[in-house]
Amino acid sequence: MTTQQTLNMATLSFFSRPFRVLRARLQAWFENRLPLSDHVTLTQRTVYILPTRPGLMLGTTLLTLLVASINYQLNLGYLLTFLLAGCALVGMHVCHGTLRGLAMNLVAPHAHYAGDTAYFDVNFINTRDSIRYGIGLRALKPQNADAPDRQAQWAWTDVPAQGSSVLQVAFTPALRGLHRLPTLTAETRFPLGTFRVWTVWRPAAHIMVYPAPEMNPPPLPPGEPRAGGAASAARAQRTGEFDGVRAYRRGDALKLVVWKKAAKADEQGHGLVVRDAQHAERHELWLDWAQAGAVGAEQKLSRLCAWTIQADQLGLDYGLRLPALEIKPGSGEVHKQQCLEALALC
Repeated sequence: MTTQQTLNMATLSFFSRPFRVLRARLQAWFENRLPLSDHVTLTQRTVYILPTRPGLMLGTTLLTLLVASINYQLNLGYLLTFLLAGCALVGMHVCHGTLRGLAMNLVAPHAHYAGDTAYFDVNFINTRDSIRYGIGLRALKPQNADAPDRQAQWAWTDVPAQGSSVLQVAFTPALRGLHRLPTLTAETRFPLGTFRVWTVWRPAAHIMVYPAPEMNPPPLPPGEPRAGGAASAARAQRTGEFDGVRAYRRGDALKLVVWKKAAKADEQGHGLVVRDAQHAERHELWLDWAQAGAVGAEQKLSRLCAWTIQADQLGLDYGLRLPALEIKPGSGEVHKQQCLEALALC
């Protein structure tokens, strides 16, 4: 790319920035006027229609044919012009009717980790006796002057007569916390592609976004005596395992084996670990904010998130200490979600 081309692109970006800012403000104003709802039935008041570029070209062609037919008194020209115009009008009616009367229901989304692609489902319900073809759905990303919106990935489906169809929408939450789902837009250009019919929908549901777990976290912190205070654990620092587990010895009960780690064992049983019941009675595993290292707040949350997942995979009882919250030791999926939600909202 030459210097002149680079200068031209920079000049174009400079002059187009005010239009992007104005467009973003108009879009925000329009979206804020929409009601929040997880269930919506499209009506004539909530469905919009405009001609597409091929539709504008068709209109220009029809106007040219009409002028030529009038000028040269061509009867066949009149026939062709009004035949094409009639087809376009029928296509406009069919296109608008494809969305009008369609019901959309949001399926409650599951929690995700920051930076990962989140998915949620939308159920389309068709109550009429004909099939609705070519309906697309995507997340309508907000626009700003620095990062203009681009065409996001569309999901397309046909909704059968007196039936339903499910579409999956994807978006990537960048920040942890509790976020409202993005504004959605559905559209169709069936049958001729000369008109675009669309609607905008603001779901009321929220999605919980956990911190992104650290890729290579340090070993779990050593267990603390139940009476309080930190206990030294040389084996925990060496093996990266919490002292509540130890190597398997002949005679140990099978119910104490950590089967989630059994895949790493060989045929002789080397690598198997069991829960150390005696040690577990004396010590507790605490995932402490103060032990997460001298890093930034977000890095600490990522490390605590990785420790929480690791402790849950080992089947350990663990507690969580945050600056303003303390969760008592426990285990299981409910306890894990409680800890991750606390990290997300910290």
